[in-house]
Amino acid sequence: MNKIASLTRRYPIVALTLLVGIIAGAIELFGQGVLAERNVARWLISAFALAIAASQAVGMLRNLLAGRMGIDVLAIMAIIATVSVGEYWASLVIVLMLSGGEALEEYAAGRARRELGALMDRAPRDAHRMLGEDGQVEDVPVSEVAIGDRLLVRPSEVVPVDGVLLSASGSFDESSLTGESLPVERSRGAAVLSGSLNSEVAVVIEATAAASDSQYQRIVALVEEAAESRAPLVRLADRFAVPFTFGSLLIAGIAWWVSGDPVRFAEVLVVATPCPLLIAAPVAFMGGMSRASRHGIIVKGGGTLEQLSRARTFAFDKTGTLTYGDPTVVAVQPAADFEQDELFTLVASAEQYSSHVLATAIVEAAQERGLTPREAAEAREEATNGVVATIDQREVVVGKLAFVASFAPEARAASIASGELAVYVAVDGRFAGTILLSDRVRGNARSTIDRLLSLGVERVLMLTGDADATARHVGRDLGIGNIQAELLPEDKVRIVQAITERPVVMVGDGVNDAPVLAVADVGIAMGARGATAASESADVIITVDDVSKTATAMAIAQRTMQVALQSIWLGIALSVGLMLFAAFGFLPAILGAALQEVVDLATIINASRALGNARSDRRLVSSRS
Repeated sequence: MNKIASLTRRYPIVALTLLVGIIAGAIELFGQGVLAERNVARWLISAFALAIAASQAVGMLRNLLAGRMGIDVLAIMAIIATVSVGEYWASLVIVLMLSGGEALEEYAAGRARRELGALMDRAPRDAHRMLGEDGQVEDVPVSEVAIGDRLLVRPSEVVPVDGVLLSASGSFDESSLTGESLPVERSRGAAVLSGSLNSEVAVVIEATAAASDSQYQRIVALVEEAAESRAPLVRLADRFAVPFTFGSLLIAGIAWWVSGDPVRFAEVLVVATPCPLLIAAPVAFMGGMSRASRHGIIVKGGGTLEQLSRARTFAFDKTGTLTYGDPTVVAVQPAADFEQDELFTLVASAEQYSSHVLATAIVEAAQERGLTPREAAEAREEATNGVVATIDQREVVVGKLAFVASFAPEARAASIASGELAVYVAVDGRFAGTILLSDRVRGNARSTIDRLLSLGVERVLMLTGDADATARHVGRDLGIGNIQAELLPEDKVRIVQAITERPVVMVGDGVNDAPVLAVADVGIAMGARGATAASESADVIITVDDVSKTATAMAIAQRTMQVALQSIWLGIALSVGLMLFAAFGFLPAILGAALQEVVDLATIINASRALGNARSDRRLVSSRS
């Protein structure tokens, strides 16, 4: 009941139309005597329909004065025509479709900017300000932090404001800002961005910006600005309104002039109702959105399908989008006198005592190879450097080159490819080898890009916060020539806004992608692993961890638009045919109203083809390979 009451308050015209229909129907079915004789049901519906037409006429006049003519003109004419010839039930149906269509459009288009809530939920509200040199700390609202304040950032806390690191070193997860999945190491004096996540060791920073001017808060502002600047889409059927309206009036006027009978004018307008135009696109779009949902793709509105079907440019984030976003072991390179499995087992045995993301990747990779980590007699983690553990009475040191070289001076840097990272190992004071890790490119990323190009996309870009060398290595593998790396969120927004080949589709995940997803013509979020803010900023959410769904979404959008346009043209052709019959006097108003419902039914059946079926879905999936 609460849900019904909420919908009634939100869409009062729809509710009132249904109520009028129920009352009028009850009067006609059960009313006797005065009610029947005085045609109360007819007058009730007619008065209501004309009142709605009058209110719509106000908006119509505003549009005409502004040089725009939409489908509402046809709806108003149809209501007046059906009331004039006594087809009051037809007028009520038109009112319902008109108000219901507006309600659906509002519901699909209005996103209530929930992404701001998601962003602000993660934003730090308090900061730990240090007092003097005695280590005392006071908690203050982040808005009260001033430039120059010393702040304590505890383990696993979000950095509240931009600053510089005062501690000797620190490790920060900046994935929410740059999209880079690997933690970054900072030394004393290095810049630290608000919104980055501190590692397992507390650090001290000095604030270099107030909260309102810091990186994370700028992301929030960008999302808000982008959401407000997005222009509303013109409804698909509106582009047919002007020629169809003038064509209908021309046929009706000629019929009146030739016959000399004004009833002929009304008879033509009865079958010139815009129901096919009002129905075709929404039914097709709902079918397309339902079909997309079967493939793990959530589309937030019909306008999105229209934009996506015409996309000329696709821009991709790298980490978590074109790559899996998880570091994986790609090679184990033992030094002389060490076996590969022996080295890997010792490293995994030491790394199981570390909380670092690289340690987790190494342990999981060892277990996948059937190697069982051994228990350490002693283990300690050196913050931002590595792990020292005693395994089977052997001292095992795992970590950065400089850290390992302090135990084994002969350790040397490994030769690594772009996008790779080396973890160095020493055993009992001797250099033992390296473990190479990389963020793997998705296996179907190249075929996805090829399919997008075959669907008509003209440009494919990579926009990433990762290092340039890493990005270009991935780009070469995927055949992407236009690569822009080391970008902050505002850089991505600027680049997407400057693209001339539109519509532009942006694909990404994470909070850092929220602004550019919002400002793109169509934003697609890899929602299976993406942050809530990115998913809420996007127009399309892929709920499964599969980048090929971006091409599937475009294929569904193109098929949906094809069916919608076919349905509109089918409705127009049938309506024009009926108008010609009515113009020659072969179609009385009552029969015309009935046949118009046949046109509506044909339009709905044809538009429903956008929903697809099991066979067409199999063809859609097979076309990916």
